[in-house]
Amino acid sequence: MPNTNQSVQLSIGRVASLACLLEVCAAKPGNVHRGADFEDMTMNDFVISAELFGQAIDARKTDELGLMILDSVRSTQSLVEVNTNLGIILLTCPLAIAANDGELSSTAIRRLLKATKPEDAENIYEAIRLASPGGLGETAEMDVAGGAPTDILDAMRYSSDQDLVARQYTNNFQQVFDDVVPLLSGGQKQFGSINEAIIYAHVSMLARYGDSLILRKCGAGDFERVQSMACRALELLIESGRDAYLSAVGELDFWLRSSDGNKRNPGTTADLITAGLFVGIINEEITAPFK
Repeated sequence: MPNTNQSVQLSIGRVASLACLLEVCAAKPGNVHRGADFEDMTMNDFVISAELFGQAIDARKTDELGLMILDSVRSTQSLVEVNTNLGIILLTCPLAIAANDGELSSTAIRRLLKATKPEDAENIYEAIRLASPGGLGETAEMDVAGGAPTDILDAMRYSSDQDLVARQYTNNFQQVFDDVVPLLSGGQKQFGSINEAIIYAHVSMLARYGDSLILRKCGAGDFERVQSMACRALELLIESGRDAYLSAVGELDFWLRSSDGNKRNPGTTADLITAGLFVGIINEEITAPFK
């Protein structure tokens, strides 16, 4: 179990809840946070979801991945009417199982995912249907409205070009381990604040990868503009300093929020940040105090 300070030991589920709460509290551009709600989704929804998700992880009776994901979605839906955390659940449940087994690494994730069974795929498909995430659309193959494949990795490979969460299942969580965690830990050292580190990691991931939820909902034009604006913010941090960078982040935030129905919400990036926080805390690459 991770030891976040000299006296407190946290369970795996408590770390999952902490990661969710740290992520949603930070004022990331385009997302719900403590200073900005959406019309149909509020900070309270995310706080309640974080608590329920952590409880579901700690209360699990099995380490079967599909069942843990399905139980986590059901637990969230017991009190929250909107989809706040499907991507977080899909990413964090494999990490939680690996952490509980004592090794949280890409190697451990690879072993876990290669060992999944047909019933895991069925339960994950059922979880996705229950959560009803936006932007899925219909596909010629592997559609969640149909039957699940024998191997969940087949479905994730099919979706990996259009969904960065699915891609993690195909590359052993490469973006989480190799991008997000170093950005968070480096940002915490650079800025002296976990909140600013989260914003920095969020903007950096948008610059590197765009956001696949925006791509699916809004198309290539908005996807590329997100990347361009995020890249410019990071350039200004180097060229002109923190104030210019924060001004550019504010402009990015305004543009992301200016679409109808919050279609430009970079939700996939937020999910990856949460997974990175979980990994960083467990592996003690992100440390308290969380100023």
